[in-house]
Amino acid sequence: MIICIIPARKGSKSIPDKNIREFNGYPLFVHSIHQAQSSSFIHRIFVSTDSMEYGEIAKQYGAEVIHRPDNISDDLSTDYSVFQHSIQYLNKELNIENIECIVHLRPTYPIRSTELLNNTIQTFIQNKDNYDSLRTVILSEECPFKMYSIHNNILYPLFHTFGFINEPFNQPRQVFPSIYIHNGCIDILKPETIINKKSMSGSKIYPYVMDEFNIDIDTEDDFKRAESRIIK
Repeated sequence: MIICIIPARKGSKSIPDKNIREFNGYPLFVHSIHQAQSSSFIHRIFVSTDSMEYGEIAKQYGAEVIHRPDNISDDLSTDYSVFQHSIQYLNKELNIENIECIVHLRPTYPIRSTELLNNTIQTFIQNKDNYDSLRTVILSEECPFKMYSIHNNILYPLFHTFGFINEPFNQPRQVFPSIYIHNGCIDILKPETIINKKSMSGSKIYPYVMDEFNIDIDTEDDFKRAESRIIK
């Protein structure tokens, strides 16, 4: 069985009630429900939430609800704690144990094509014996080997060496390999990655490189960018 989990807590400091703010006619997290429903691979869809209101919305649009406790629903709560709780809930409360893989759809990424979702799932199924998880990534425009932190008004390079290169921060970026960023669009993982490896990713992550429109909503400007994309 392949399941989808959409984490949607009620707290959001950047944008109050961000996960249920209307976007293109629906509460934001409902778009992830619709996308999961459009997939030919996903059998059951769950929304993990600490909100009764969010839970009712999830059920209204055809998802099942995992009731999440408050102690793993604040700003510092990790994906791992949420998914560990979700697996325990599914096993104990719903007697669901035959989970082949879990598709993690973040509610803040409302624009995903069915083709992309199906392709990532199929790719992971074909490769899951050799990987702990799959993550969508995009090519970074910035080079981390040329970055600094600042302490007491002094620049400190993040990297003093890279391989055989000394002072990489003084080198042209062309000498470095391409760098990719985890964009949060789609994550897929095996339950044993969480249960046995105590991790959301494990050590062997399949890189699914995206080259299409990328938007993860965290600010008002992000909402505007995403809305302009829908209008077009």
